[in-house]
Amino acid sequence: MQTKITERGQTVVPAEIRRRFNLGKSSKLLWMVEGEIITVLPLPDNPVKALKGVMKGQISFKKFIKDRRLDREMESLAGIINTKALPYK
Repeated sequence: MQTKITERGQTVVPAEIRRRFNLGKSSKLLWMVEGEIITVLPLPDNPVKALKGVMKGQISFKKFIKDRRLDREMESLAGIINTKALPYK
């Protein structure tokens, strides 16, 4: 799809895209530039709510804590941090 840029630097989001991504008059778009490529992404009204459940089933809290303990042991062995100052081990 193509759109034009007006004298004032404005452009139109095609109706098909607005419907597909549920974009309205107060919707926000994120413009990113990487080299010569411009990417436009719709931003959710509530980013925290939009991410809710994204990681569900990916990693358990118990595994996360176990991995953090192992990380801290490795950091301690490498002399990076003082584990005695930590609230838990």
